[in-house]
Amino acid sequence: MKKLSFILLLAILISACKNETKPESTVVDEVSKEDITTSIYPEAITKVFEAHGGIDQWNKMQTLSFTMEKPNGNEVTTTHLKTRAELIDTPTYSMGYDGENLWVNEKDDNEYKGNARFYKGLMMYFYAMPFIVGDDGIIYEEAEPLTFEGKTYPGILISYEAGIGVSPDDQYIIYYDDETGKMQWLAYTVTYGKDGKSKEFKFIRYNNWQTVNGLIVPKSIDWYKYENNQPTEKRNTVEFKDVVLSKDAPKDSMFMMPEGANIVE
Repeated sequence: MKKLSFILLLAILISACKNETKPESTVVDEVSKEDITTSIYPEAITKVFEAHGGIDQWNKMQTLSFTMEKPNGNEVTTTHLKTRAELIDTPTYSMGYDGENLWVNEKDDNEYKGNARFYKGLMMYFYAMPFIVGDDGIIYEEAEPLTFEGKTYPGILISYEAGIGVSPDDQYIIYYDDETGKMQWLAYTVTYGKDGKSKEFKFIRYNNWQTVNGLIVPKSIDWYKYENNQPTEKRNTVEFKDVVLSKDAPKDSMFMMPEGANIVE
């Protein structure tokens, strides 16, 4: 009898062990191994990213370079997309950011009269639309659509968490073609050197694209005049030449401050 009781008890214990629920950590480990891709972006901005080659392809790039023709000669901008180090080189001056210091180097006794802190990253930011609004610290909201010349474009309002960048109160609105997903307009405010958000939006039209390394990026952009936060007529066009988008990182040495340059405080 004692032997039979022991066998029954042993059978019960084995059955209980078999039916025991897996520890939560084991279940999590198995799920984490599954090949599941979940977008961290809202549906609307994801649609725009995909129409331009995809945010994953953009994130593979480390170097962005482009040239703009200016009255005093070509202006060449090179940016390390991961560190945001930048070099802007012109015939009369060069300006750079090495990740720590912003500097200006005047050439041939030419006096730099611009605002280096304001201009740092400015044209790169406009050029890298829409991918640049995939950065960390960004808040996405639906915006009122824009109607221009009889066509309506849905809008995505872009704002920033506190402490992001030198002008966290800046706001952008990306307007896109609902059928193709391609970006068509950018509305933006300027708050640099001011307190609080601005209600005045300026407008750039994006309707001339080119494909570089699998990404659809601007060939030119048009600034528009505006009234009552609406674009009215084209003011000027900025063209981009010699565009480079590369998975290879630029050398850190190109962003270093040359002898004779001045640090911008």
